[in-house]
Amino acid sequence: MHIFDDRPRAGTPVMSALIQRSRQGPSDLALATDVPTPVPGPDDLLVRVTAAGVNFADVMQTRGTYGGGPGAPYTAGFEAVGEVVGAGSGVRKPPPPGTRVVGTGPGAFAQYMTMPAVSVIDVPAGWADAAALGMELNWATALAALVPLGGVGPGSVVLVHAAAGGVGQAAVTLALHYGARVIATAAPSKHGVLRALGAHEVLDSSRPDLADEITRRTGGVDLVLESVGRATFAASLAVTKPITGRIVVFGHSSGEATVSSHELTFQHPVQILGLHIGTLASSAPEMYAGLLSELSDLVSARVYLPGTPTVHPLAEGPRVLHDMEARRTQGKHALDPWA
Repeated sequence: MHIFDDRPRAGTPVMSALIQRSRQGPSDLALATDVPTPVPGPDDLLVRVTAAGVNFADVMQTRGTYGGGPGAPYTAGFEAVGEVVGAGSGVRKPPPPGTRVVGTGPGAFAQYMTMPAVSVIDVPAGWADAAALGMELNWATALAALVPLGGVGPGSVVLVHAAAGGVGQAAVTLALHYGARVIATAAPSKHGVLRALGAHEVLDSSRPDLADEITRRTGGVDLVLESVGRATFAASLAVTKPITGRIVVFGHSSGEATVSSHELTFQHPVQILGLHIGTLASSAPEMYAGLLSELSDLVSARVYLPGTPTVHPLAEGPRVLHDMEARRTQGKHALDPWA
């Protein structure tokens, strides 16, 4: 991980970056202009960042609630797109300088960052850099949850929570492509974007009778994409079809949720699967390679279209994270470290 060092050595190149100085939230995220430029490890690429993706995991990291996240102080962010400018000594066949790639790594809210060479994805030809943000995190996560883990297919009934977010919108689009009936939940102010995507049912995620209403409309769902946690998990359990139904958990933005072995045996005998795309890439590389191949096909088929993130100057990062934490954002947001 790239830990912030505010004592650059003489002659060390420096850059601008957003530094998280505590676990007190986005208020302690601040712009610094004298951060040492990172040096790639043996298996890493050095990338000149042209746009950095903002994700709810960034908010969680500012609070110290993201599993395996860095300890403060640290250079924030972990998703970016940019141009390759260097490579570690162990990288076989490194991309030529100037190759545009999207990927993840430590310290993305900065002008330069490192990324593991084995996991970067080339930006599709003809796409602007920022348009490729979310390819690895949002779209690969949604695809993994739906297909190899979720078993989605024609006629499946899929419930997508937090459907107006980056993963959520990708999941709605993909589930419809694979022939599923899609039930999407979000705050009422975000329902318009979900209807425009084609979701069959759009519901207020905070309504107290959410589980009853979903069951009334569907009779039970085959798959739930669960990233909210405490606020929706009970409803997710209640609406999932016994035995054959699956819940794929890839986040807990509202707080941790729990389920007991007694509940899984007698009340909600459903399948629950955990998903972290980084762990999938490292632990199931063949599955991850299949996801990337499928994403390429989806791009070619124009199912996966270039993204249109809202791009902000790097210095506005703390405000963007505040708005995301308060559920005032929708869709993808990005930071420009050179603006």
